[in-house]
Amino acid sequence: MRTARITGGLVCRLHQSLVGYAVLALLLSGWTGVAAAHCRLPILVYHRFAAKATDSMTVRTNHFAAQLDYLAGHGYTVVPLRQAVACLRGEAVALPPKALAITVDDGHRSVYTDMLPLVRRQRIPVTLFIYPSAISNASYALTWEQLAELRASGLFEVQSHTYWHPNFKQEQRRLTPEQYQALVRMQLEKSRSVIAAHLGTPVDLLAWPFGIHDADLMARAAAAGYRAAFTLDRRSASDTDDPMALPRYLMVDALDLAGFARLLRAGDGP
Repeated sequence: MRTARITGGLVCRLHQSLVGYAVLALLLSGWTGVAAAHCRLPILVYHRFAAKATDSMTVRTNHFAAQLDYLAGHGYTVVPLRQAVACLRGEAVALPPKALAITVDDGHRSVYTDMLPLVRRQRIPVTLFIYPSAISNASYALTWEQLAELRASGLFEVQSHTYWHPNFKQEQRRLTPEQYQALVRMQLEKSRSVIAAHLGTPVDLLAWPFGIHDADLMARAAAAGYRAAFTLDRRSASDTDDPMALPRYLMVDALDLAGFARLLRAGDGP
């Protein structure tokens, strides 16, 4: 009996030790109780380009050119945003090593005059998020003919930034609940239909204006037919994120090439 008790005690202590080692290994590996990301990449968002940066949202064209050269020279792969979304939603195989995606919000004409030649030189895919009310109307904006040419290049995809880029927080404060619901529905649906009518392209990706989103807006976007939506949260997107609130890095001219390199290293890989 004594031998049995000793043997049982040793087995119990051995089991406790093994469990302890397993827990320690999980803690050292960074386990937090949440499934680890299998798909993770930085998504960059630009707004406009120019020879001189006259505001915080303008990136100097030569800075953007240097960033593209850095990507090409350091083994990065710019993947189509749609491919990234498929990976982030768990619908496709893993992305290539050192993958990232490039997006541009608002539909500024400098995409055609400044960005297009550089994109053609590097042969990289870009997704444009536009609000159709400005296209062929505002002096700063692209025309539908220019957008058609960009899309025909095979390098640009055109997606929704709502119909006229509202601030949903402000609109919710000033409108009745019924009026606000109607506004949201129009912003989400009319943008899709107008872009599809002009360019004949499916529209199922959305960039939130000003990055503003909440649970209700996310649910309404999904119900309107969007597969993914993008914010301005400054971190890499991963398959642990909600597809209707995927983060992007806002690119500004003040970010020098060294900072650009650090951003990529921080956001690179799973």
